[in-house]
Amino acid sequence: MKKSTVIILCIIGGIIGTTLTVVTAIEVIRRINFTNCSNDPEEPIDKKPVIYLYPTEKEDITIKLGKPNNITLSYPIYNNGWEVVAYPDGTLIDKKTGRKLYSLYWEGKHTEPINLNEGFIVKNTDTIKFLEEKLTILGLNEKESEEFIIYWLPILNKNKYNYIRFASIDEINKNMPLEISKEPDSMIRILMQYKPLNKKIEVKEQTLTTPNRYGFTVVEWGGVEVK
Repeated sequence: MKKSTVIILCIIGGIIGTTLTVVTAIEVIRRINFTNCSNDPEEPIDKKPVIYLYPTEKEDITIKLGKPNNITLSYPIYNNGWEVVAYPDGTLIDKKTGRKLYSLYWEGKHTEPINLNEGFIVKNTDTIKFLEEKLTILGLNEKESEEFIIYWLPILNKNKYNYIRFASIDEINKNMPLEISKEPDSMIRILMQYKPLNKKIEVKEQTLTTPNRYGFTVVEWGGVEVK
């Protein structure tokens, strides 16, 4: 059965025996954009999370991901953690290989529910402006923002519109806890949740807050498509 057919059946099944007002019917139509009624077994994947470390001085640091069984890809290869020498400018040296790095990369299964009660609707032609503005608010510097945009712009721009929401730090920590041998002074974790849309819809605008970035800072950014 085609996916579009499944969606229609789900809607019909939900309204049989019920008289809907025009307003309610419109709300049901809007929810098509957010609801996959086909019970697709594919799990969302957190894509391109990269971790930057900025200690105040040269430090030996070990980083562990709290749910290693959910990791699908990593570089350097994740083996019970990463052990690096970190420098204040963000340079990392992998202690196992001696390779010079600027970040630690992983991808993994997203197993926690995604909140769709708030966010932003972004037209593809507005994507760059939107990301530059919001990533600055969320605490990324220009280099980190550039790398985020370079990766996600081609993906987002394929769609006429995108629903975008940034997960809270509590949601991110629950989905993939991050354990660091030296406690950072500031932790910035950004996970963009997005859903391709064919048309603009209404959604409650998300309120974002700017973190206090100081001292030993750990930064992570990534994204996940809402299935």
